[in-house]
Amino acid sequence: MTGPLKPPATEPAELIWQDGVPESARFGDVYFNRNDGLSETRHVFIEPNNLSGRFAQLPSHGHFVIGETGFGSGLSFLTAWDEWQRQTSHQQNTVLHFISFERYPLTREELKLALARWPEVTPLSVQLISHYPPLMKGVHRLVFDGGRVRLTLFFGELRNGLDQLPFYADAWFLDGFDPQYNPEMWSDEVIQSVRAHSQPGTTFATFTAVGRIRRSLEAAGFETRKLTGFGRKREMLSGALANAPKATVPAPLSNDPVAIIGAGIAGTLLARNLAERGIPVLLIDKAANAGSAASGNLQGALYAKLGIEYNAQAELAATALSFSQRYYRPWQDDFWHPTGLLQLATTDKESDRQRKFCERNQYPENFLTPVSAAKASELAGIDIPVEGLWFPQSGWLEPAKACERLSQHPLITPLFGFEVAQIERVEGGWSLQGTQNTSHQVSRWIIACGHQTAEIAPVTGTLRLKPIRGQVTYLPESTVNPPATVICGSKYLNPVAHGQATTGATFDIRNDNPEVTVEGHQENMDELLRMLPNLPVSQAPSAQALKGRVAFRCTTHDYQPVAGELRTASGTKVEDAYLFTGLGSKGLVWGPLLAEYLGDLIAGQPPCLPNHLSRRVATLRLYPKPET
Repeated sequence: MTGPLKPPATEPAELIWQDGVPESARFGDVYFNRNDGLSETRHVFIEPNNLSGRFAQLPSHGHFVIGETGFGSGLSFLTAWDEWQRQTSHQQNTVLHFISFERYPLTREELKLALARWPEVTPLSVQLISHYPPLMKGVHRLVFDGGRVRLTLFFGELRNGLDQLPFYADAWFLDGFDPQYNPEMWSDEVIQSVRAHSQPGTTFATFTAVGRIRRSLEAAGFETRKLTGFGRKREMLSGALANAPKATVPAPLSNDPVAIIGAGIAGTLLARNLAERGIPVLLIDKAANAGSAASGNLQGALYAKLGIEYNAQAELAATALSFSQRYYRPWQDDFWHPTGLLQLATTDKESDRQRKFCERNQYPENFLTPVSAAKASELAGIDIPVEGLWFPQSGWLEPAKACERLSQHPLITPLFGFEVAQIERVEGGWSLQGTQNTSHQVSRWIIACGHQTAEIAPVTGTLRLKPIRGQVTYLPESTVNPPATVICGSKYLNPVAHGQATTGATFDIRNDNPEVTVEGHQENMDELLRMLPNLPVSQAPSAQALKGRVAFRCTTHDYQPVAGELRTASGTKVEDAYLFTGLGSKGLVWGPLLAEYLGDLIAGQPPCLPNHLSRRVATLRLYPKPET
């Protein structure tokens, strides 16, 4: 595509390949040493930062943070991961956080070619290539090795990324192309930002020994020393930060379990996230099993409707969708079915919206692409009369089954059949008061029980949460020729599962009827046939004979999710208390990323959301603004 890029696309690297080694056409420098890039990485970054010894000495439940100023081919990340595996295989529940920035990322195919030179790290590079995110600007979190390695990738300008991500590094890889070719990456402002993300004892290493860089590092408070460089480079720099204020780091968790109230998709995703970090969880629900309320449907689409303008709302949705597609991959053909998803322009209004969307945005083709009616029909395997957007990595889930699977972990203790009526502060923690004069004392808790949150949260004032009724309709396989992909429009239609296809759901704002109604089925069927007028439906049961299910989604006043520390209306933090709610009909999309974010907060680790997106999901906005 010619002309300037439209958001959220990021400009990829321009490469020149010489004997299998990538060189930047833009900066005229190689990505790694032509003879032995792996040894170079160990010499320049691993050894001067003393990572072997520091990794080995990390205590149980500890974490280590490496910051890197240029991701490039990912070789430095893989080398650090390889060393992490060597030194911490005996340790329990330690986490390596690797936070890297890249203005001009390689494509997945280029990454594969570049890393093919290093068979020593092939088991790791295969995973990196498989999980490599679409080239969209912003923050991408990749999780490896059962959660023991977390890579946070920022695609965009280095200074913007350093401004947006809140973290403190234990070690820095000051990487990138030669300062004479890429001076912006080595500016005084960047060095000061590196300093702002460091604390006493934070080390750094870099391949360059340019006097200007050394003086800038020393002016920022780093003690520097020259070391012998690698290969033809005579010298390099390393050092550490001294005499700096200690960063405020949350106190480590005790061994007491964290209580999660609500075992729907939000609660079980968070429980699994914490358990995989080594944090025990008490999973509480008033029902007899996980996934019994709004998450109890047989099928659900992994779907986000992205806004025409690429703003913070669209960025959060796109980031969440991309993360969830990666997250569910281990459960493929269990409860996750990546069939792809079509978002159809079934009305004139939606057709106009999609036209404007495509004019103003540029998403990577492996994330979404516009398709004609003919192409949509080919993908779906049924006659599609209109154009639409194709999400090749999306699909559908079995939500109830997902909740069940996610809650099965040795560190997750279920407490089902217990309804929390009240939460009270007591000496040493919190008391969860049940409806049957029983209670449980815990040190930390998260409410993840949808619209019931407002009833039990120990704060005064109104929390702007509301339930919205949704009824789905089940179509027997014998009565409908189902699509091969998920189809979304005014309603959705999923492929067949367990002998039936699901369509719906209604959106009943002022209806609190928990029972399935004939009117709901009729609405679903009428809308389905308006969306797909050529859908072959034979011997369809009457609305009276159809079966389905009713659930109540929890939404906020602004239809954006909530995940974060609980605060009072005045903004005061409620210690050891969190909310995870308001996911609406997009819980399957929002859930994995926001569970990762909450897991970061609770574990005191670098968060996966930049500042402007964490503000978007903050709990304080649930309170009505005071009248002026």
